Amino acid sequence: MRNRVTIAVKDGVADVRLSRGDKLNAIDRAMFDALAEAIQMLATRVDVRAVVLSGEGEGFCSGLDMAAMAGGELAGLDLSARTHGPANGVQQVAWGWRTLSVPVIAAVHGVAFGGGTQIMAGADIRLAHPATRFAIREVHWGIVPDMGGFALWRGMREDVLREWVYTAREFDAAEALAAGFVTRLVEDPRGEALALARRIAERSPDAVRSAKRLFGAMGRAPEDMLAMESAEQVALMRGANFREAVRANMERRRADFRDG
Repeated sequence: MRNRVTIAVKDGVADVRLSRGDKLNAIDRAMFDALAEAIQMLATRVDVRAVVLSGEGEGFCSGLDMAAMAGGELAGLDLSARTHGPANGVQQVAWGWRTLSVPVIAAVHGVAFGGGTQIMAGADIRLAHPATRFAIREVHWGIVPDMGGFALWRGMREDVLREWVYTAREFDAAEALAAGFVTRLVEDPRGEALALARRIAERSPDAVRSAKRLFGAMGRAPEDMLAMESAEQVALMRGANFREAVRANMERRRADFRDG
């Protein structure tokens, strides 16, 4: 994908890597396009049951490529156009991970600055190395986070988030964990993320996708959520993967689930 993103799929797990490591995976126009293309492609893969998102080189993502921005490379982006459902093309590279039907696990190391913090926020689960450095840098450049961050950061401590956004200061992994910015700290984020994705891929893909739909609907009125839970459960219990899960558990063997 134009030397910006690589994807390898094995045993139901898509290993997605930002591949501009020589630039700390800074986001230029080609990176925007490649990430959107990757999300679109993954959305069509019925054989993918979980996604791991990481960055090559010494950091996850250092945010916008400011040299490219200063050179006018990003000037043609239309931020008012809703090109991907509720999102514009810029927001899609972060918001799009949340819209995938399968869990996405971000493996973060080195740095996650600016747009990088918003891309990782699109993941269902975020594993970070204890030495990772974070910063929501947009106000430093006289702009605001606009890649879906404010929609994706719901649920974390708002007062802490406000401080980080208003000051643009750098913060460490311990602060990120305490505020709910990351899920947990691990010495090998990508290795742990791949292992976790493989465990998810062993579960019924129907049940996992159903659970993600329910998480996506959280915040609706209680009566709507209760009805949705029931509808999802009825559909699952009518399916072949439910019957296989029951049989496999009773027979103490690994289940053979079907995709699609």
